[in-house]
Amino acid sequence: MHVSEKTAPAQPPIVYDEFAKVDIRVGTIVGVDPFPEARKPSFKLRVDFGAPIGVKRSSAQITKHYRADELVGRQVAAVVNFPPRQIGPFMSEVLVLGFPDPEGGVVLVGPERAVPNGGKLF
Repeated sequence: MHVSEKTAPAQPPIVYDEFAKVDIRVGTIVGVDPFPEARKPSFKLRVDFGAPIGVKRSSAQITKHYRADELVGRQVAAVVNFPPRQIGPFMSEVLVLGFPDPEGGVVLVGPERAVPNGGKLF
């Protein structure tokens, strides 16, 4: 995330049908690996979205606030319908969502209570 992204003005209005095209689901992190090849400190995540989506992989620059051992079991929100994106030697399949802290570190987005994996944000 660039500094300009966290201070940018709101985007122009859209209609609900445009928002509904972005498939944001909840999943549980089931695996975390280091990603030393990444340009910025990152983890390789495996997130279980339940059937029929299954387990998907994501690269996440979340090392400022999170340790690998505390991420497993945590529920997160992610966009599951973007095309996969090559990040160095790793293919990221979903975009795990977060907000920037005052210094630009990522704070993950997730439900305040446990919910079934695969639930769609509305």
